[in-house]
Amino acid sequence: MYPHRQPPDGPRHAVLTTIASDSHTWNLLFLQLLLEEQGWEVTNLGACVPVDVLIEEVSARTPGLVVVSTVNGHGAEEAPGLARAVRAVPALAGVPLVVGGKLDTSGTLAPDVHAALTDAGFDAVLTGPNAVPGLLALLDALPQHRPGKPHADVVG
Repeated sequence: MYPHRQPPDGPRHAVLTTIASDSHTWNLLFLQLLLEEQGWEVTNLGACVPVDVLIEEVSARTPGLVVVSTVNGHGAEEAPGLARAVRAVPALAGVPLVVGGKLDTSGTLAPDVHAALTDAGFDAVLTGPNAVPGLLALLDALPQHRPGKPHADVVG
């Protein structure tokens, strides 16, 4: 389906989640399979994940990546609070954090929304047809990742 990249040294762990209002799971299943295909171990938290549950899970695991995928159109509203909550935990301040999917109800993403998401603490905002290639590029770049600096500014 997508090119298999060189797996990271040893299994890396990713946590997949969505925002609290999003009951969709197919996007999470797709991303889980994609990450596993790239050599990652994945914890998929499923749909409608409250922020405090995400914080608890990520704190317990300290993953190499947290992916927030949402398709209900409310990500631009809810995801900034999620990112700020993750970044408020000192042990999680440097964990790569990405968001993607359908982030607003119109299916477009205005530049100010992208900036608001990265300002809140996301390292990448991945939308549109370049989202999957952007995620794969991010995976390739993670060993050189510098927390707090946007990685893949892919807006479709």
